[in-house]
Amino acid sequence: MNKLDTERINEYAPYKVEMEGDQYIFETDHDILYGVSFDEETMPGSLKAYWFNLTNHSQKASPRDSKIRTTVILIIEEFFRSNPNILLYMCDSANNQQAQRSRLFLHWFNAYGQQAEYYTCTEMVKDGDEENYIALIVKRNHPQLQIIIDVFNKQIAMFRANKPQ
Repeated sequence: MNKLDTERINEYAPYKVEMEGDQYIFETDHDILYGVSFDEETMPGSLKAYWFNLTNHSQKASPRDSKIRTTVILIIEEFFRSNPNILLYMCDSANNQQAQRSRLFLHWFNAYGQQAEYYTCTEMVKDGDEENYIALIVKRNHPQLQIIIDVFNKQIAMFRANKPQ
């Protein structure tokens, strides 16, 4: 993955973003430390994809803070500027709040006016009794958009078919 330009992110980000190791770190006005990282995933057909990870390192409840949303969206935009690849996101299942986290993340993304530029799709898959929400985010102008959507849907279908009922 190409490194993100933190100077570019920080031109508009309400929270200062710094690179620490393999994470992009920022601290909120409420002293909550967040880290954003991207893990490479091999997809069929030599498609490059990365898992988007948003971690609350402070493990404190986060109040509604629009500055977090803005900072995260700017990091994602810089990811796509530097890496014209696929972004995958699976919501943390802590406290059985994954459905709420999925809705919040997509609300953040769509509220920022990203629907025109990005294709997003969220699917729920079960692992035993646990529901996991997986999102696909890719630029609408990606030359392999339909192939990416088809591969994602096949992977979800295969995951569901291989799980015991």
